Amino acid sequence: MPELRHAHDAARAIVVAALGRDPGPMNAVESSSHHVFVGPDIVVKIIDAVGHTRLNREIALAPHLPTGLAAPLLDSGLHRLGTGDVRYACYARVPGATPGVGMPGVDGETARLLAENAVQRLDGLHGWVPTGEAEQTLREPLDHGGFVSRAAFRAGVEDLAALDRHRAVPRRLLDGLTAIAERAPLRARTVVPVHADCHWDNWLARDRGVTALLDFEWARFGEPADDWFFLARFSGPHMETVLDVIARATGTSPETLRAECEIREAAHLTSDLRLAFEHPDAHGWMAADRLRDLEELVVGRYWWRGAR
Repeated sequence: MPELRHAHDAARAIVVAALGRDPGPMNAVESSSHHVFVGPDIVVKIIDAVGHTRLNREIALAPHLPTGLAAPLLDSGLHRLGTGDVRYACYARVPGATPGVGMPGVDGETARLLAENAVQRLDGLHGWVPTGEAEQTLREPLDHGGFVSRAAFRAGVEDLAALDRHRAVPRRLLDGLTAIAERAPLRARTVVPVHADCHWDNWLARDRGVTALLDFEWARFGEPADDWFFLARFSGPHMETVLDVIARATGTSPETLRAECEIREAAHLTSDLRLAFEHPDAHGWMAADRLRDLEELVVGRYWWRGAR
């Protein structure tokens, strides 16, 4: 990643070229993988062009997404910065602010209204029939870390046990993952476009309604539960409310919805822990958080503790 100061200068140059005018003050916002700068009416994402392809995916999809779902793409491409290139995407700024992972400070009624609005937006995404470049992009292979098949899930748990040389994962948690894998379908369906990362940090909201869904870098073909999981799991104390909204809106039984979410969380945690153990220098920081989540999933029965 380029240094923040250099990235800020690059962002200003990119906006001037895209809009033909000075963008005004631009502030850096927190991002785990990009440099992101926000101006009064524009947002710029910057990342090293070499070795980072997910932004390419988002750029390819942006012009084809259902109207009103995401921020409009104004410009994209490569920009020379120092001795290398950065890839950028320049978006119109959509009104609103992110509710945040866990929906901190959001009251119960607002959480329900936001969830109803988000489910409606996602239903539009799931009903979209992409063609041409958009369809091709969504069908490109993507190691997304989610549920693919029962066999792949089992193999992932076995790989995790083999990589865990220091026995950081208690046996009861490995057994719990295996039990969840045994209840999983034979394979996941790839029938509708899904965002596949629609936690509440990737939504913008204003006046108790959502205004946009951001960051389509993990978008692919999947099944609606791939999105319902993210919406519910990262809603903090409002998880039961969000599950209820999803179940009512989609006609899914609460038991089926909980089971589908449990399978997806288990698959993601297995994938993340494997990555942390296999590449500790780059990803070891994830291990402690994922182990706590796995304890909550298996021992705490996270998806079932509110079931009637």
